[in-house]
Amino acid sequence: MADNPSSPVLTDRFGRRIDYVRLSVTDRCDLRCRYCMAEEMSFLPKTQILTLDEIGVIADRFIRRGVRRIRLSGGEPLVRRDFTELAHRIGRNIGHGLDELTLTTNGTQLARFAGDLHAAGMRRINVSLDSLKAEVFAHISRRDRLAEVLEGITVASAEGLAIKINMVVMRGVNDGEVLDMLRWCGAHDHDLTLIETMPLGQVSDDRTNHYMPLHEAIAPVRAAYDIMPIDYHTGGPARYFSVEGLRTKLGLITPMSDNFCSGCNRMRLTCQGRIYMCLGHEDHVDLMSAFRAGGVDAVDALLDEALGAKPLRHDFAIGTGLAPATRRHMNVTGG
Repeated sequence: MADNPSSPVLTDRFGRRIDYVRLSVTDRCDLRCRYCMAEEMSFLPKTQILTLDEIGVIADRFIRRGVRRIRLSGGEPLVRRDFTELAHRIGRNIGHGLDELTLTTNGTQLARFAGDLHAAGMRRINVSLDSLKAEVFAHISRRDRLAEVLEGITVASAEGLAIKINMVVMRGVNDGEVLDMLRWCGAHDHDLTLIETMPLGQVSDDRTNHYMPLHEAIAPVRAAYDIMPIDYHTGGPARYFSVEGLRTKLGLITPMSDNFCSGCNRMRLTCQGRIYMCLGHEDHVDLMSAFRAGGVDAVDALLDEALGAKPLRHDFAIGTGLAPATRRHMNVTGG
């Protein structure tokens, strides 16, 4: 699908071109990770979320406006019925306006769906995995499902999907596992991205106690290996490094300690059809209502409105007594 001359590419008021969109297909998840969700969650009724057909049409419109990469996310996207049909629909655009279709998943359903994902055109996916220790994994996710996740990763690799592991580093919880996770990824030809915890939504744990800047978290890595920055980009905010002796690329996402907003090229569409111009702000436009009332022409108008409101940067802060940056949990916005 080539760019339409009558549909200008998405460029915000700071001159940043938006060519990467994260589409959340559901707020539901089969885990309850402590940094992401509360233990007792209320999920949206089906009437309040976009249908898969609506997501497909809106994705087509994003591609018409110059979006080159789409990442499907949740919640856990693979728990939504008929998800693979949507993946196939969007995947047909690869090579016709879309460069890449990817996925972020917790891995619990991967063993079932990995073949379908590859058939839909995906060639790499992100898997959230915060610990290789069963008891720590169960503590973080509030579910004892590490074995299923590891099986899913194995099956996905066998199907030809490149795996990047996303690990949220939490002081006193899993920060002692960073080096082990890196070596495990190296042994299995997976890349690894470390992520600082972010103040999104009210959760039971105290983020102040668990927040750890990544320059501290990677100290054991620097002690064991030489790491060097490399010119490698996937469309997201991670900065990548080579690790001497390993084929694994090490990525760092540092929203708290090293702001990366100047190069932001992203928009997020929630399963409610809301476009959030920034992960750390509540401002949004209601694309679902506009689309249902006015079709694709209304979508274009709302996209332009969103571009005009996109902020220069987020205002994340973690500290005792500070409220979260947003009321919504991460599962609502999409990973």
